[in-house]
Amino acid sequence: MKALILVGGFGTRLRPLTLSVPKPLVDFANKPMILHQIEALKAIGVTEVVLAINYQPEVMLNFLKEFEKKIGIKITCSQETEPLGTAGPIALARDKLIDGSGEPFFVLNSDVISEYPLKEMVNFHKGHGGEASIMVTKVDEPSKYGVVVMEETTGKVEKFVEKPQIFVGNKINAGIYLLNPSVLNRIELRPTSIEKEVFPKIAAENKLYAMVLPGFWMDIGQPKDYITGLRMYLDSLRKKSSAKLSTGSHFVGNVLVDESAVIGDGCLIGPDVAIGPGCIIESGVRLSRCTIMRGVRIKKHTCVSNSIIGWHSTVGKWARLENMTILGEDVHLGDEVYINGGVVLPHKEIKSSILKPEIVM
Repeated sequence: MKALILVGGFGTRLRPLTLSVPKPLVDFANKPMILHQIEALKAIGVTEVVLAINYQPEVMLNFLKEFEKKIGIKITCSQETEPLGTAGPIALARDKLIDGSGEPFFVLNSDVISEYPLKEMVNFHKGHGGEASIMVTKVDEPSKYGVVVMEETTGKVEKFVEKPQIFVGNKINAGIYLLNPSVLNRIELRPTSIEKEVFPKIAAENKLYAMVLPGFWMDIGQPKDYITGLRMYLDSLRKKSSAKLSTGSHFVGNVLVDESAVIGDGCLIGPDVAIGPGCIIESGVRLSRCTIMRGVRIKKHTCVSNSIIGWHSTVGKWARLENMTILGEDVHLGDEVYINGGVVLPHKEIKSSILKPEIVM
């Protein structure tokens, strides 16, 4: 089986992290976002992953070469010269996706994190005999999304309603599809939307089915959703393989710490924290609801909450970071600095406090 991951554009919503690497390579729970998907695809027998990309393909491919060998899966690129929307890239990658076997192929949005029940999806797809399957997830506020209206018993999709003002259902497209090769004949090579142009036509022919995603789902393409997604992911990890989470007197709730990280005495860490490789957390530090990326040093008695600290940054002593503060790569904060929702671009030195949310160029 093959799979296409829609990598797409510039990742502007996750800046300043995406100023250093393309968005799919930004770490999430101590590994690049896209690796969570590639590993899930490999686990159910996918042999080749095609990345649909229009930005920095060399960086992506060079980085993923080592994982190609480690995971044992072929990774190739299909490069857009202009943005092609969500369906155009599938048409562009046509020759890479068709192998003559007639088997369906997966399409995934690269921002989506979930438990990836891909094996169940394959069984569901074979069972209904339609042309395409989409994964849907239940949400509390359907009016913010495009809603999928479906038959509850069979999963057959009736129609799509964009941002409904009256209640028509609470299931939205989760960005994970399984498509028969015949779907490729429905997509033109031009900028086009799979949600608005391709799927409604398949649904009109009664050949589109939706499976409700079990477990959690999050689009982690922007900081507050990234932090929420980390909480959901660690919660799921607790249920599935809790041995990966840290235990001990200075951990509260779900905490994921790379084995090469060093943690000092008297720290209190958690809930919902990921600490990456080579990090040094000095004594008396308080961390909650945050991601500390590879090579970061946090000095004594500092408090970090609801924040993302980018690679190889340093946070001084007795500092306080909160309210969705994001430090890009290689940012250095002085001692006793307070950052309230500051977004700091890479390679900066900050010596004074940021009292209200702002971007530091």
